[in-house]
This record gives sequence, structure tokens and C-alpha cells, in this order.
Amino acid sequence: MQNYAKTVRPELPHDDGIDRRGMLRCMAWVGTGLVWGVAGGVATSRVFGQAPAAKSTFTFAQISDSHLGFAREPNKDVAATLKQTIARINALPEPPAFVLHTGDLTHLAKPEEFDAVAELLKEVKTGKVLYVPGEHDFDGDGNREYLNRYGKGTRGTGWYSFDHHGVHFIGLVNVASAKSGSGAGGLGVIGKEQLDWLEKDVAGLKDSTPVVVFAHVPLWTVYEKWGWGTQDAEQALKLLKRFGSLTVLNGHIHQVLQKVEGTATFHTARSTAFPQSEPGKGTPGPVRNLPAEKLKSALGLTTVSYVETAGSLAVVDSTLE
Repeated sequence: MQNYAKTVRPELPHDDGIDRRGMLRCMAWVGTGLVWGVAGGVATSRVFGQAPAAKSTFTFAQISDSHLGFAREPNKDVAATLKQTIARINALPEPPAFVLHTGDLTHLAKPEEFDAVAELLKEVKTGKVLYVPGEHDFDGDGNREYLNRYGKGTRGTGWYSFDHHGVHFIGLVNVASAKSGSGAGGLGVIGKEQLDWLEKDVAGLKDSTPVVVFAHVPLWTVYEKWGWGTQDAEQALKLLKRFGSLTVLNGHIHQVLQKVEGTATFHTARSTAFPQSEPGKGTPGPVRNLPAEKLKSALGLTTVSYVETAGSLAVVDSTLE
């Protein structure tokens, strides 16, 4: 994809339109939330907390990269920050229809780590919690531990789709070769079997159907050297480019980055456990020198709203601070 960059300063609320073919990059500041929406082909933004223009048909929340089992700097109690994230979800003015967890529920894919996540997420006030795995959720036994818990109704290593109020949701698994934090590359891979399934899955949908894709690794190459991208993402996006509203949600990089290309909005989420360095700055992996008082401003959740007949879905990021 060719990139067209425009930086938005977090301290200035914006009401001006942004060319839908533009790319919004480097939105990795902490402590700020923005809502993005499209009307008439033009993307606009508002700061977190401003009232939406229209009542949502439904909302859902995204959390990511909880890494239960991690116990080092800068966060030695990732269970506590996940609890705080759940409390933020439970305090939303409107309970989300569901919560999407975009992977790395655990740090080492141990049964007790999966147990800890499940116990904590019992407290979230929502219709259901849906998952896709991260590379940290893959055990050495063909992803069996994850699939035993979350594989019902899925295909392959855990991919699936569902519909909600006219929106088609697609959960992809693209972590077969991802190597988060290794510095050795290892882009994510969707694979032929899953791409063939995806083609069949969307074949009967009208072009006007809003589509939301969620996966762990970004479906655009954020930083190839660190494995922050998906090797065969372009093949998947070709199957989806005909849709007038396409929202792609990911985790993996533990920070907020967004780009808009055509009718597609790509959005990565913060972690509930620890932040990672900005692409190409320092080294991948946890930011270990983060002052304790800054941790909560680097963690958070995403809420997404859908207004029937509107353009694209509105995405809001907020932190735990």
C-alpha cells in the first residue's frame, strides 16, 4: 500500500475533514482518545468524551494483549490492570454488545494463565466475549490449549465469522510465524486455507454490508523488521476492498496507530499489560524504563460504535488513567 501521511496533534480537537485516502500514522501518544467516523466519504474526528452525532445502533469494546503470566517491568501485576480495564468497560454509559479480545491473552500459553484470564473476564458486563489468538497463546501442541477453550464453532487454528445487526465480523488468525519482540522479523501469515475460506465467507455479502475484521497482527506493515505486519495481508484485502465500510482491528504492537485507505480504516489497540516502543525506535518488546506513574496512561481499551446507514464505524481509544 502506498502511504499518505497526516499527523494529528492530540492536544487540538479537530472538526476538519481528512481525505479518506489519507493515512493517519504515528497516533501513539498516551492519555488521549479520538473518535473517527466517515460521512459522505470524508473522515472526521472528535476528542474522546464529545457526544456522538447520532445514537449508536450498537457498540462493542476491543481489548488486547493482556499477557497473563507476565510479571516484569514495567508491570508486575498485569491481572490488576486487566481488572481496571474491565471496570472501565463496566462503567460505560451503554453496555457493549460484546467484547473482542484480539490476542495474547496469556504470556506463555500455560493452562493456569488461560484460567486466570477466564476468571477475570467473567466480571465484564457484556453479552459475550469473543477471541482470536496471539502468538503468545500458541502452545507447542498445535494451539490445543487455546482451541480447547475457544475453538468451538471455529475453523483451522481458530478463525470464524458472525453477523450482528447487519454488520459482518470476521476473526482471522495470522500469528503462525509472528515473533513479537524478537527483533528478528517474522511477519504474520494468514495462509491459503484461511484465504480460501475468507473468499467463500464474504462471497454472498452485498457491497454495502459493513465489515469488521479483527486479528492479532496488523493487516498492514507497520514495521517489517520487527514483524509488525502480515505477509499475505494484501491477498485478504483484495477480497474485502469492494465493501463500502471496512474496519480492521488489531493488537500485537501495544499502541494506537491508525491509517485510512479508501473505505478501509485500520486500527491497532493498546495493551492492557504494557506498552511497546514506537516503530523503529529503540528495541521491540516491553518499555521497561517507563515510570510507574505513567503506566496507566499507556494502557487502555477501544470502543467501537455502529450507526445504521452511516459511513464507517466510529472508533474511540481511552486509557486507564
